[in-house]
Amino acid sequence: MHEFDGLKEECGLFGIWGHPEASELTYMAMHSLQHRGQQGAGMVSSSGEYLFGARGMGLLTEALSKDQLDSLKPFPHAIGHTRYASSGGSELSNVQPFLFKSHTGDLGLAHNGNLVNAMNLRRALEDQGSIFQTTSDSEVFAHLLRREKGAGEEGLEKRKNRIKKTLKQLKGAFAFMIMHEDSLTVALDDHGVRPLMLGKKDGSHCVASETCAFTAIGADYIRDIEAGELITITDDGIDFDYYTDQTYPNMCSMEYIYFARADSEFRNISTYRIRKELGRALAEEMDVEADIVIGVPDSSLAAAKGFSEAIGIPQEQGLLKNRYVGRTFTEPGQEARERAVRMKLSPVRDIIEGKRLIVIDDSIVRGTTSRFIVKALKQAGAAEVHMGVSSPPLKNPCYYGIDVSTHAEIIASRKSRDEIRDEIGADSLTYLSVDRMHDVYHQFGSKGQCDACFTGNYPIDIEEAILPQEKDLKQKGV
Repeated sequence: MHEFDGLKEECGLFGIWGHPEASELTYMAMHSLQHRGQQGAGMVSSSGEYLFGARGMGLLTEALSKDQLDSLKPFPHAIGHTRYASSGGSELSNVQPFLFKSHTGDLGLAHNGNLVNAMNLRRALEDQGSIFQTTSDSEVFAHLLRREKGAGEEGLEKRKNRIKKTLKQLKGAFAFMIMHEDSLTVALDDHGVRPLMLGKKDGSHCVASETCAFTAIGADYIRDIEAGELITITDDGIDFDYYTDQTYPNMCSMEYIYFARADSEFRNISTYRIRKELGRALAEEMDVEADIVIGVPDSSLAAAKGFSEAIGIPQEQGLLKNRYVGRTFTEPGQEARERAVRMKLSPVRDIIEGKRLIVIDDSIVRGTTSRFIVKALKQAGAAEVHMGVSSPPLKNPCYYGIDVSTHAEIIASRKSRDEIRDEIGADSLTYLSVDRMHDVYHQFGSKGQCDACFTGNYPIDIEEAILPQEKDLKQKGV
């Protein structure tokens, strides 16, 4: 699935406490998490007495200048954030981490996910006198925390209790990094929808959205942070706690299928191995004769490998991805998406000419990429093009931190499989079934997985997050 047609997650998080090269390590780790957000990036560092921040728009190399990074180098504690705007606009004011200044102390905040009750909370806060500086739902947390009884009182335990009380007011998906001058607090929502890991580097604790960030800086992966868990890191060590005892693990299924890098692990489960097994499972459900298998680069290559091995026909690199296009076509809109796909993906005529192809993709959202791929492959001489998708049909919006928020954006919510096949021009179209997807996850011992985008079974109530126009469509049975 190509990024301009498919899903985009809100961000990647990284933080480290008590390392003399904290800002340099954070910058390196953020590079490895760039796939989780390309619209903006930032960093907040602590000297132990004060917080300092820097942020900017664009890719990491564009967002943070050398002068900005040099200004943060002396400080031993840092958090970083790479952003894609699924909630709030793409203005600089919404780029995280946020840095809030107060006479009772500074606060750095980075968030991955989406709060489904953010609008109601925001309106209540505004009625009480709060003035918001951003359109991001993440800022709601800072206002709630500041208004919690006892704000500004001394002591880590009192602060932790205020954070607990604040988190209990939130509904939705959140992985938070909360930095004070003398501590880094990490919290995951009670369903654990978005991933967060704990690691260690040279005796210093660190946290990240994916293990690939630990690999990038030579840190050791300790374990995944659990749903509902609250971890506080200080110069004195690390404190493990929970803000709630009511937890319901439901990590996003698309993390394994698409979002994460293939070299990352969740709960010691290899993303690459799961994607490969999803491809093998798809091969059991796809009855098509063909000459070669092609994976859509990059996130579908492992699934294509598993499919190829299962069906016994060779996998070839029939599509090449141009990695040097830049950011010219990141604007939304159908025409921009189509231009972006043409710039990014190119068929290899020598491999595909005269061949019957099975093209493996990880998902179909709007159909733009699939339609282009089928057309380009046939123009390059392919005799047949059969599309195989290593996930079930994506039919429902996500309200937990992915940018598809209405049914109108999702082709499978309004068209049948045969209609989608005809629209993209494929000779056949096969999706992986929901049951087989879960079979693969269970095979690897994975805990609960959110499958709402496929089934409509939302683990967290979404009523407060549904847009008015979506409610109208729902009432009309659309």
